Amino acid sequence: MAERIIILPLEKVGLEDIALVGGKAASLGEMLQHLTPLGIQIPGGFVITTVAYRQFLDESKLESMIRSEIANIDFDNVESLRRCGSRIRNAISNAKFPHELSHRIIAAYEELSKQYNQTGTDVAVRSSATAEDLPDASFAGQQETFLNVRGPAALIDAVRNCFASLFTDRALSYRHLFHFDIFDVGLSVCVQKMVRSDLAASGVAFSLDTESGFKDVVVINGAYGLGEPIVQGSISPDEFMVFKPAMAKGFAAIIEKKLGVKDQLMVYGDDSDARTRMIPTDKYQQSHFCLNNDQVLQLADWVTRIETYYTQRKNSWCPMDVEWAVDGITGGLFIVQARPETVHANKKTDTLVQYKVVADGLLPIAKGIAVGDKIASGKVNIMYSLDKRIDAHEFQAGDVLVTNMTDPDWEPIMKKAAAIITNKGGRTCHAAIVAREMGVPAIVGCGNATELLSEQQLVTASCCQGEEGYIYEGALSFEKEETKLTELPAIRTQLMLNVGSPQAAFSHAHLPHKGVGLAREEFIINNYIQVHPLALLKHQTLGDATLSTAIRKRISGFADEADYFIQQLSFGIAKIAAAYYPEKVIVRFSDFKSNEYFNLLGGSYFEPKEENPMIGWRGASRYYSETYQPAFGLECRAIKRVRETMGLDNVVVMVPFCRSVDELLKVQAVMAEYGLVRGEHGLELYLMAELPANVLLAKQFAQHIDGFSIGSNDLTQLTLGLDRDSSLVAHLYDERDEAVKELLRMLIRTAKACGVKVGICGQGPSDFPDFAQFLVEEGIDSISVTPDSIIKTIKAIHAIEQ
Repeated sequence: MAERIIILPLEKVGLEDIALVGGKAASLGEMLQHLTPLGIQIPGGFVITTVAYRQFLDESKLESMIRSEIANIDFDNVESLRRCGSRIRNAISNAKFPHELSHRIIAAYEELSKQYNQTGTDVAVRSSATAEDLPDASFAGQQETFLNVRGPAALIDAVRNCFASLFTDRALSYRHLFHFDIFDVGLSVCVQKMVRSDLAASGVAFSLDTESGFKDVVVINGAYGLGEPIVQGSISPDEFMVFKPAMAKGFAAIIEKKLGVKDQLMVYGDDSDARTRMIPTDKYQQSHFCLNNDQVLQLADWVTRIETYYTQRKNSWCPMDVEWAVDGITGGLFIVQARPETVHANKKTDTLVQYKVVADGLLPIAKGIAVGDKIASGKVNIMYSLDKRIDAHEFQAGDVLVTNMTDPDWEPIMKKAAAIITNKGGRTCHAAIVAREMGVPAIVGCGNATELLSEQQLVTASCCQGEEGYIYEGALSFEKEETKLTELPAIRTQLMLNVGSPQAAFSHAHLPHKGVGLAREEFIINNYIQVHPLALLKHQTLGDATLSTAIRKRISGFADEADYFIQQLSFGIAKIAAAYYPEKVIVRFSDFKSNEYFNLLGGSYFEPKEENPMIGWRGASRYYSETYQPAFGLECRAIKRVRETMGLDNVVVMVPFCRSVDELLKVQAVMAEYGLVRGEHGLELYLMAELPANVLLAKQFAQHIDGFSIGSNDLTQLTLGLDRDSSLVAHLYDERDEAVKELLRMLIRTAKACGVKVGICGQGPSDFPDFAQFLVEEGIDSISVTPDSIIKTIKAIHAIEQ
């Protein structure tokens, strides 16, 4: 293209034009050209090229002044950075805009307005830097975007402010951090027709899991109104997750939905001085998801197509960070921006790095959403704003930044922080995005961390314990272990994982595995649902107004109480199944004891008081009982939904604590009532072998199942006749006792003779490598261990297989 081109239609630019139009505009133009034919809707507009930016600098004679100011910046001194940046921006804002340049910009704007039959249409004015939204360095959010800009005068002001935003404190600091020469960076401005999401919804979407880097999901965050509050972290958005492989096969593979706290939304301003404003969200919107299922699936499909296109063009995996909006007038869905995601795309995954807090039993001071998987300690430095400090403490390198929320202006401070803690925000807020890029542990959405923590208090921020991040008192010791996965030896025995938490499933998916040997429903019910299933179904008959109010609050966003249980349980199971797809994932039906069910919300109305719940009403005996069968039916419907609606047919079901063959047949009959029939749609049924009766009658049980999975914890206590929770006999509890080992030999031999699979999911092999070696010698088909034990178990098995 000619060097002096000032204005270009957005659809006429592409990725080869980054030097002329910047990364953001180039990406939008590329999609308009190549993805619009695939049905992806992208608003049109025009681009003011970098030629215009350089012409502005030349005619305003500001370059020498800018060079001098930048040369004098002490980038380790926030105040020095702030003063210099402010002087540069003020000089640009006060400079006269070249007449010829403004005339051409206004003419392009008027032409765009005509296309929409308006005299002064509403546009988004987006900065597009030549070192932004690149495949290897995103530089996301370093320049400004101005929404709902109307009229020629407002447009020229917005363009000038875009030019000035190339020299914000955060932009100067960020480029210095990543060694970009400021004068090697040009700025263009993309003027794009607004989508009326102020009347509908908007948000961001990623073509991978932003925490673990797991490739096979699309993660969508959204809220009502314009999307700025999501990035700012001022609201907690709705979150949706879609499993790409099943979606590609035509399944409605939404594997998670979380209702956010959407108490306010951004809409168009009511006068020229305020282009946007925040207003309260109405009650209906607060209790409903901002997208319906069809919109979620359409958006996920588009994000996947965008990722596929960029991956093919780059000739290597290119995950994408996408901004979307729904037009409240037309109802149409639009992609308004897309950039490569660079944190996980550039991360090496051949090394397993594990962090672990050394101390046990600690109670956190506060908790929130974990960003990353690291641990860091430091002194708390509470900042309520960049301009006004309540105390006299300056922010020192290694301090823990505690604040309400951050925006891009905070980045010079954030890069000095040992950890970042915010009251507000979700996984895609500004603090989370920047923390990932900088490799700093962050805990966002804590609610009231600025109140719970004290200035200069020494704390530890831990993000290595799953989806939740914890803040502890003091500087805790922790361990860091690195293992090269490519250097682990190959083994013949199938090694599976025990996965309790759906939140941690993606983080462990890259480990060497043959699927999941045990996924416990209890964890999902306890954490995702938190209500006794019978209380959900029958609370309205109990006359407990407090309980009914609590339940109604929890089921917001779902059709009814049963729908809430089925969907929430299916989401938890689906996340685990998706992480290890297409390998087998054995899901154990719920195995709460009566005292554990009692503690769930409403549980006191439905649970008996048993002297010894460990050997009482649990497992299979519940499922066919007249009292509990409706609750078990919800579990069956959730499994059916995961397999047949979401398309995760790698899910296998397992019946725990089954005392007799007759009980097994009764459970199968109830399963069939709710649409789960062994053999239909490839459904496999396993029995948890944890009672001596299961071993002694293994031949009879084997006629009705596809496999055994040994529960060594209960098998040990029932074989040795001891309570594994009693400290008085704890010294006698040992899975390696010869009596237990003899039962295991019997079961393995019988299973082999009957032609059914046999594995183990109990804790024994995770704790004792020699126990794993014993099982391999006996010919067990698979061993399932906790993720933190996989390395030592592989080495132990390899030693015995040689």
